[in-house]
Amino acid sequence: MEPLLEFLTKFVAQLQSPTLAFLLGGILIAALGSRLTIPDSIYKFIVFLLLMKVGLKGGMAIGEADLAAMLLPALFAALMGCLIVLIGRYTLAKLPGIRTEDGIATAGLFGAVSGSTLAAGMVVLETSNITYEPWAPALYPFMDIPALVLAIVLASLYLKRKDGSGEKVKIWPIVKESLQGSALSALLLGIALGLFTNPDKVVDTFYEPLFRGLLSVLMLVMGIEAYARLKELRRVAHWFAVYAALMPIVHGLIAFGLGYIAHVTVGFSPGGVILLAVIAGSSSDISGPPTLRAGIPTANPSAYIGSSTSIGTPVAIAIGIPLYIGLAGIVF
Repeated sequence: MEPLLEFLTKFVAQLQSPTLAFLLGGILIAALGSRLTIPDSIYKFIVFLLLMKVGLKGGMAIGEADLAAMLLPALFAALMGCLIVLIGRYTLAKLPGIRTEDGIATAGLFGAVSGSTLAAGMVVLETSNITYEPWAPALYPFMDIPALVLAIVLASLYLKRKDGSGEKVKIWPIVKESLQGSALSALLLGIALGLFTNPDKVVDTFYEPLFRGLLSVLMLVMGIEAYARLKELRRVAHWFAVYAALMPIVHGLIAFGLGYIAHVTVGFSPGGVILLAVIAGSSSDISGPPTLRAGIPTANPSAYIGSSTSIGTPVAIAIGIPLYIGLAGIVF
């Protein structure tokens, strides 16, 4: 009984953290009819700065990391990206009233990673004084790219079988499109600069001081957007809402289990395990939508973007992050 009470106490405490409070605040003011808006160009610039900071720190850490210790978590991240897509392909995409390509696209978006959710997880961990490997955020592309590529390949194969076309699906253009997306480009550029240059001063004097403030603005925008997307979600099958509410937690818990295996095997830290669960429970908000729109043009954006933004992301941040932290307090 005592571990359960401790877990619930930590869970409620995390909901009061500034990062999660701004997300919930955005949802609240949108529900009250506020006309507050943040220009899209500012939103994209904030995302760029956050991902550059994550990439720079990750690249600097990879340069000093024991690559053997990083190998298994990276492998598990890639496995999770593919596993999430496959689970969605054979659950959501099979449900009545769901178009198969819509189900696959949704699974791809939930298999890919949200840079903002990753940033939120990092801030909450640091606020809670939970340490993690500095290279752990660099697990992002190991999960993101396989998920997007697999989703587009599965949808392409399905559609070609459906229309009787024998045309082969080319993998490399899909990979190239993913790598050229704005979010992954920023993250990979940051990793490269952190790995091969010495950006310590610019990180310490510019990126680090701005990180939490910019993240709070991003969370506010995402809260407003989440409420706005609810209208889009009402236009499609209710199964998307069920999937978006449940699967981020299911995905995160599976990743938590894999992270625990890495903890026992190679000494992956509890904070790293939590972060792996956080990115597995997230759904892409930047790189995924344009990649899937181009790769699966017949899929309905209201289905996969609406379910992700309006339900999936708030669940992943407001419920998932406190859940994994509380679970880690019991397990480790």
